[in-house]
Amino acid sequence: MTGLQLFWFIIVGVLFSGFFFLEGFDYGVGMSAITIAKDKREIEQTIGSIGPVWDLNEVWLLTAGGAMFASFPYWYASLFSGFYLILFLILVGLIFRGVTFEFRHHSHSEKGKMFWTKTLGVASFAIPFLFGLMFTSMIQGVPMDAHGNVSATFTTYVNPLSVVGGVAVLLLAWLHGLNYLALKTEGDLRVRSAKVANILYFVLYAGEVVFAILLAIFTDFFEKHFVGTLVLLVAIVALTVVAHLAVRAKKEMTAFIASGLTFVALVALIFQGIFPRVMIATNPAHSILIKNASSTGYTLTAMTIVTLCILPFVLVYIGWTYYVFRKRIKK
Repeated sequence: MTGLQLFWFIIVGVLFSGFFFLEGFDYGVGMSAITIAKDKREIEQTIGSIGPVWDLNEVWLLTAGGAMFASFPYWYASLFSGFYLILFLILVGLIFRGVTFEFRHHSHSEKGKMFWTKTLGVASFAIPFLFGLMFTSMIQGVPMDAHGNVSATFTTYVNPLSVVGGVAVLLLAWLHGLNYLALKTEGDLRVRSAKVANILYFVLYAGEVVFAILLAIFTDFFEKHFVGTLVLLVAIVALTVVAHLAVRAKKEMTAFIASGLTFVALVALIFQGIFPRVMIATNPAHSILIKNASSTGYTLTAMTIVTLCILPFVLVYIGWTYYVFRKRIKK
């Protein structure tokens, strides 16, 4: 394995971390629009909090997928073909969720607006659950031949660990969105967001315990990377506790950052667990390694130069966007 191969493996992980940190709260806000918003004005306040940034945040997913395609085409081909059905459902959810913002705006009836609001909420629940389902089924090992062709069955996708993983990602996204609403809104919605988050954190604690147990049973993470896996599991729980205490203390920015970093720790857990592989096969001899899945050294070098030249401008633009839309949303 070369330094550039390792660098791009880390970059793909960073891009997925950025996606879940930023787009995660968008999903949580969408869930909140159909669960805690009590009237039309609060629904508008909820959706308005992410109106200027949701599509910006979604670009992180496109960038992560594009980086995987360019740097690790063998990984991309195996993952996207083997998990085609789940990714297709995610794509359908992303399409429906994306159009709801425009269709709500152009609806001339209250029934039409409510229909698209519910569509936004359902899609926001479904997408993080499906992402959690995919990533936690991937790390268990999949039936795959020596050419990277996955022969999955229903239980490859849906099993105890993947279902718990899906629910855990859903809960993390919902809590991240509630923390964002508490940080971004005023009035009753701000107070209610904190109250609901305080309750959901107790559910998340139980989910994290079950997830850790199933991770030890159904994956080789503890066998291959005992220290790293243990440290990151502890970090996930610690960040959850920090976020919960911050919610109770009404330290909204701390709660939001901690819940976002919980996503980062979860992505780090997955990437360090599969290392030095990118796809884990039930037959270890068929697992795809980083060194065998990457593009050529010339391609990785060119990508690195372009990334280092463009990335600072992108980060400045993202930071400026959030600065411009930093004020709280009133009812």
